[in-house]
Amino acid sequence: MRTRKLAALAAIGALALGACGTEDGDGGDGNGNGAPEFEAGTTMAELSEAGTIRVGTKYDQNGFGLVNLDGVPEGFDVEIAKIIATELGIPEDGIVWSEAPSAVREEVLERDEVDIVVATYTINDERKERIDFAGPYYIAGQHIMVAADDDSITGPESFQDGEKTVCSVQGSTPSENIRPFLANEDEQLVLFDVYSRCADALTAGDVDAVTTDNVILLGFIADDPEAFKLVEEGTFTDEPYGIGVQKGDDEFRSFINDVLEEIVADGRYNEAWDATAGQFDPNPPTPPTVDRY
Repeated sequence: MRTRKLAALAAIGALALGACGTEDGDGGDGNGNGAPEFEAGTTMAELSEAGTIRVGTKYDQNGFGLVNLDGVPEGFDVEIAKIIATELGIPEDGIVWSEAPSAVREEVLERDEVDIVVATYTINDERKERIDFAGPYYIAGQHIMVAADDDSITGPESFQDGEKTVCSVQGSTPSENIRPFLANEDEQLVLFDVYSRCADALTAGDVDAVTTDNVILLGFIADDPEAFKLVEEGTFTDEPYGIGVQKGDDEFRSFINDVLEEIVADGRYNEAWDATAGQFDPNPPTPPTVDRY
């Protein structure tokens, strides 16, 4: 459970009650259903009472998590987080966004700096030793992006001769997945804190390729289709995206899993996709079955 002070809860709750009504004017969940009720002592009850939720997401990934010109995050991950907030009875202006680069996603949960992380966050056993996941809600696949005029790299095997360099992000699953294909990690693998710096390095000719999940790379290509392309071999991994919560908070994880199943059934999942990543990947994904481990 979170360790917010009661005084802070009361103050935030008062502000939320005074200024955060929904369009229906009922102070409920945004769907005219009235204020949701949760068992006392749960994370859901705490967040709902406070009228606010802290969300870690990416700020540089078009289609999933990108800060727009107004300084507001947008994308598929962002929409999923908004839906979770809505189901807690929290309005959009009650969401406190913060950037969660790949290398610090576990840390911000462990340090209680965020309540959830929705940030192209691949579920794996190593991460589950430190935090828990709801989901998955999307299955990505690792791919490789190169300059639009480069035909010399066709897939991960192209790095085995030791001549080509590839960029990824510190602490990311893609950075680990590409290592077995490299002849010399120290000379071939370039790591930054965010993928936008990899894209900049590719533009400048400082690296030969960028590797991460396909939908993230499609976002960069959508921004500059004359500069970048995906290599021809396609994806070479499956990356199940989950929503990170603090370790051991089974009730909160179960609640989020319920929400994910509900939005697939009622169409909100496809609506969120169409409004965001669907703008450059128009085929709605098949939502994966959530893993209630």
